[in-house]
Amino acid sequence: MLVNGRMLAAIAVVSVGGLLAGCQPTSPIGLPGGSGSGSGPGRAATAPGPSLAGCPMFPKSNAWNQNVSGLAVRSDSATLLRNISSPGKTNLHPDFGGAGAYGVPFKIVPATQPKVPITFTAYADESDPGPYPIPRNTPIEGGAASDGDRHVLVVQQGTCRLYELGRAFWQTNHWNADVGVNWDLRSNALRPAGWTSADAAGLPILPGLVRYDEVAAGAIEHALRFTAPATRRGYIVPATHWASSSTNPALPPMGLRLRLAANFSLAGFHGQSLVVLRALKNYGMIVADNGSSWYVTGSADKRWDDNDLNQLKTVPGSAFEAVNTGATHH
Repeated sequence: MLVNGRMLAAIAVVSVGGLLAGCQPTSPIGLPGGSGSGSGPGRAATAPGPSLAGCPMFPKSNAWNQNVSGLAVRSDSATLLRNISSPGKTNLHPDFGGAGAYGVPFKIVPATQPKVPITFTAYADESDPGPYPIPRNTPIEGGAASDGDRHVLVVQQGTCRLYELGRAFWQTNHWNADVGVNWDLRSNALRPAGWTSADAAGLPILPGLVRYDEVAAGAIEHALRFTAPATRRGYIVPATHWASSSTNPALPPMGLRLRLAANFSLAGFHGQSLVVLRALKNYGMIVADNGSSWYVTGSADKRWDDNDLNQLKTVPGSAFEAVNTGATHH
């Protein structure tokens, strides 16, 4: 949840702003660092990975696109899993479906899409300056009347840029938003250390969604985004931002990666849910924000089959493992 998570994050970042300024964490799995909007050292020319609208969803070498089925389990895995669960919420939950009512929408625009001004209302100093090619009719998470995170996601064809806004409101001829990022989808570049994004962890949102087109094609080849009810003051790259004042080591840091254990049987699962569970065994899921326990985020799409997705609700959080993808930055 951007709203609650950001309120906590503001306290934490102010207290360490001088320490984080100009500091870029080392990326896991051999990834280069850099600015999220940069086009220099962070660029990577690799074999194709996940894609959308003729654009890569980051290079194949990107952390989101790495198979983590062979990584070592963290020694504190069991403790972290227990603390991701909350009363009545101990199982996986698909936060998408409902004939398109749930999930995060996105829009694809052409390279010729006119740009409009963006006014940042909360985190201008950690946002990429506008204008952005986001038309006024771009769908908003939760709908136009939503009082939630109100994420707005746009992929521009040709340029292969991903524009993401948090708490976005259309105002006559421009967007007001808490924060905004212009991601280069051909690059592995991260946000600067300590910077947020449209997600509390400083991560992009779209590459971590369960997308209908991928599920319909039979395979998801990237990690998924999920939320935990409480996190600690720390992050694991590719995350670059925390959203908590707690130093409790039993709580998960932003960027923590879980995978579905290899010995968890997929016998009996079918359809859309089976594709999701296979991805969770291979690519896992990343803590991206504070929110409901075990909520996995997907795209808003009318084609989801809720009866099929209900199978995911039978998977216990205890069936996952927290894997070691790098150090926790404080």
